[in-house]
Amino acid sequence: MPPALTLGVEEEFLLVDPRTGEPAPHGREVAEAARRRFGVDLDVELVAAQVETRTAVCHDLADVRGQLHGLRMVAAETARGLGCRLLAVGVAPVGGPDLRTGSEDRYRRLAGDYRLLAAEQSICGCHVHVAVPDPETAVRVCNHVRPWLPVLGTVTANSPFARGLDTGYASWRSIVWARWPSAGPPPYFESPEHYESTCNMMVESGAAHDLRNIYWDVRPSSHLPTVEVRVADVAATVDEAVLLAALVRGLVATALAGLRRGLPAPPVPTEVLRAAMWRAARDGITGMSLDVFSGRLEPTRLLLDRLVHHVRDHLGAADLDLVRHRLSALDADGGGAARQRQAFARAGRMSDVLELLARDTLSGSETWTDEPSTPTA
Repeated sequence: MPPALTLGVEEEFLLVDPRTGEPAPHGREVAEAARRRFGVDLDVELVAAQVETRTAVCHDLADVRGQLHGLRMVAAETARGLGCRLLAVGVAPVGGPDLRTGSEDRYRRLAGDYRLLAAEQSICGCHVHVAVPDPETAVRVCNHVRPWLPVLGTVTANSPFARGLDTGYASWRSIVWARWPSAGPPPYFESPEHYESTCNMMVESGAAHDLRNIYWDVRPSSHLPTVEVRVADVAATVDEAVLLAALVRGLVATALAGLRRGLPAPPVPTEVLRAAMWRAARDGITGMSLDVFSGRLEPTRLLLDRLVHHVRDHLGAADLDLVRHRLSALDADGGGAARQRQAFARAGRMSDVLELLARDTLSGSETWTDEPSTPTA
């Protein structure tokens, strides 16, 4: 087996008021404070109530796990010092979407062009980057990965509540995000030239400002030598984020092996993928999903087993054990969306959901306490 591919993970987090649970528009202040206190760069997002973390290049899953834990700790402690709470959740469970957008020129342009659509993007995802040799290979790898996007989206489905109500979806974030004109599963690209012409059309139409603003669920990165998978909610826990990263890296490695052997990617129609994405967002890991190869509904867990079988030769023994262990844990608790619903069902209080999310965000850090500090000036 060739050396394991390097990878990196980006996670978006929601900042909320610890008393009300409503979005707290202090992303810029949190990012600046994290740089001063810890020397850690957090990114601000389009919506002012969010921050994003980025790992450095990782060579194995232990490195991914360690970096994600450390970044979550820094972001949460910095937010706490400013009177906020950091939550790993796909959408704000209570309150309306925070309509205040960032003050950076790029975000002002997005808000001006996309209007309320941009302002309502209070959603948090997880993006996994995996290194590939060159841009042409990246386009062809995306073709191989795209049939598995709906199944990947179920792994960290983590946004069942919005505006204090159960949406009926495991990933409401996926539904909100699908409104964006450049989001969703990408087309099947016949060649790198086809990819380039499609991107140019989207920019010309205004559906995207530039390559960075093309938000397909899998895409060649516009600024890194990677394939970027963007389909997932931010994972409730670090362990679930690591599971997602393992599966994505396995898919990219399997795709690269297939390309070396001259295997074509299955040209699943985009409309089939969109239907499968909707069903996956509704049911999550505990329900039914559309098998894009057969056109039949199957238990999502069965499709996940097929995904593991598809990539197992390119995971490595340790990574395969980790994947199987983490999937067994999801079998036991149902994942982020199911845990939120269980927390709410006990007493019908959204405050219990928020407490669960705060604990899950930093799970594995036994020394952590999350008592809100007095806001600083």
